[in-house]
Amino acid sequence: MGFENTEGSDKPSETEGGGDTRLVLTERDRAAINQRASKGIVRVIVAQAIMLSVAVLASWLVSGRAAAASALIGGCAYLVPNAIFALRLLVGLWGPAQSSPFTFFVGEAFKLGTAVIVLGLAAWLGSGWVVWPALVVGLLFVLKGYVLLLASRRLP
Repeated sequence: MGFENTEGSDKPSETEGGGDTRLVLTERDRAAINQRASKGIVRVIVAQAIMLSVAVLASWLVSGRAAAASALIGGCAYLVPNAIFALRLLVGLWGPAQSSPFTFFVGEAFKLGTAVIVLGLAAWLGSGWVVWPALVVGLLFVLKGYVLLLASRRLP
């Protein structure tokens, strides 16, 4: 059985009988899909926050306050813009603003640009006290937050 988007695709799906069939989603179906997507987005942000906490705690235990602050800066350089982007995606799912592929690419560019700016500011303003290995560990732990979801079998 073939499925197709009801938003105007010109390509009909083929079934065994040769006829066209279209998948028509009810509002209940759309709400269930949006609910699952929302849970996945929130899970990723929570997993990244947990991984950042682990990185900050480990850095503090190994090297002290400056390392913990550096890990926090490194992790927040990606976590904060990612959380803002996730909020925008959630608004697109549940609110009046619709998301599009262009919105996604703009959000990704925002996340990467903000991370580069924050890391540049950390290099410029914190040159005397930033512990670079801890900063990188904080950033990597947040970037790999999905590993926590994968390990717990909660990956959306």
